[in-house]
Amino acid sequence: MTISSTLLKALDRVRPAQPVSAHCDGPCGVYDPASARIAGEAVLAMTKKLVDLGDGHDLATENTRSRYITIKEEQAELVKRELNILWHDYFKPPHLETYPDLHTTFWNAAKQASACKTSVDVDTANELMNQIEAIHHMFWATKGKEVPWVTAS
Repeated sequence: MTISSTLLKALDRVRPAQPVSAHCDGPCGVYDPASARIAGEAVLAMTKKLVDLGDGHDLATENTRSRYITIKEEQAELVKRELNILWHDYFKPPHLETYPDLHTTFWNAAKQASACKTSVDVDTANELMNQIEAIHHMFWATKGKEVPWVTAS
């Protein structure tokens, strides 16, 4: 044990740190479902590109297909991560009074993002966007704002 660590431990016994609390890992207070929307748009775009790519089996097509699949799966995982941050860090028990289906909505959206990872179906990706939009409206309503739903397409 070094002298500095011994001194720090002694100081902690004499004057312990005050407990703090925050609604998330860092008390930034910055939340917005836009990041989930953007990732969802990428899932939809990659799904459409995969469908348009067709069944070609030449090396260039296979290379492009694997890139599109990788992007689609990474972005679907990002949707899940961003929604989980909102669900677990932003929304609180009082929000359930206004939105009793809040947990089901988030759970279904996460499942939909997983479905987008395992399929190449435009309807599945569109449904993910619908679910993200529902969360967008719930989120902004809790802020007392009406922020329009805007997509890149």
